[in-house]
Order: sequence, then structure tokens, then C-alpha cells
Amino acid sequence: MSEDCIFCAIVAGDIPGRIVDENDDAVAFLDANPMSPGHTLVVPKAHRTRLADMSREESRHVFDLVHELAPRVEDAVDADAHTIAVNDGPDAGQEVPHVHVHVIPRFADDDGGPIHRVAGTPPELSDEELDDIAESVSS
Repeated sequence: MSEDCIFCAIVAGDIPGRIVDENDDAVAFLDANPMSPGHTLVVPKAHRTRLADMSREESRHVFDLVHELAPRVEDAVDADAHTIAVNDGPDAGQEVPHVHVHVIPRFADDDGGPIHRVAGTPPELSDEELDDIAESVSS
């Protein structure tokens, strides 16, 4: 646990949170500043800043809870769909330095658009550049 982390404080029960589910390594609670009704965060119980800081088991427990919870959240608020997102690092928009997966209910008329809007203008990459990136990632 981190003493100055709001998510650690929620996990520890030191501050209130609208907890909706949990398992051995993860807890889910409603976002205090929701993007839509039912917006839920799933966090590891242990303080982990980035996805790469989590063990495979911790990651599995977090994403197992996301998998179980997403359709329940959608049903609870009568949403048409949902977006699942992780802002992994400050430059990706991560505001709380504790891994958290957003489960955001989506509605046909919400004007939220696709996740491709998040990163701004898409780059123009040649086939060679795409091949180089693919090779680097798979190495």
C-alpha cells in the first residue's frame, strides 16, 4: 500500500468507496468522477503504478474481474455497450499513479466515439515503418 494513494486508501477502507465487487487481488468501485452512469474502476489491491509492475497473477485477477463485471455494469445502467480502457502512465493520461481499468458504459447517443479519438491525429506510417514496429514488438 502507498500512504498517499487514494486508490490504496479505498482498498484499505480508510476512505469510502462504492465497492461493487472484489476478488483476492483486485477490487472494483464506482468512479467518483464518472464519464457516464456506472463508470467503474478495477484496481489491483496491491499498489502498482504501471501494468508492467503487476505480476501475471495480479493482472489475471484484475482482468478476470473486468471480464465478470463489464456486462453487469452495462446491464445495471441499461447501456448499449461499454468501453474498457487503461491509461498506463502520465503521458497516456493516467491521473492516479495506481493501475486502474476503466469500465465505461456507453450509450448510442453519448457522442463518445471510438477509442481512436484518444490519441489525437493518427500518424501516417508506411508499410516499412509498420513492418519495423511489428518486428520490434515481436522480438
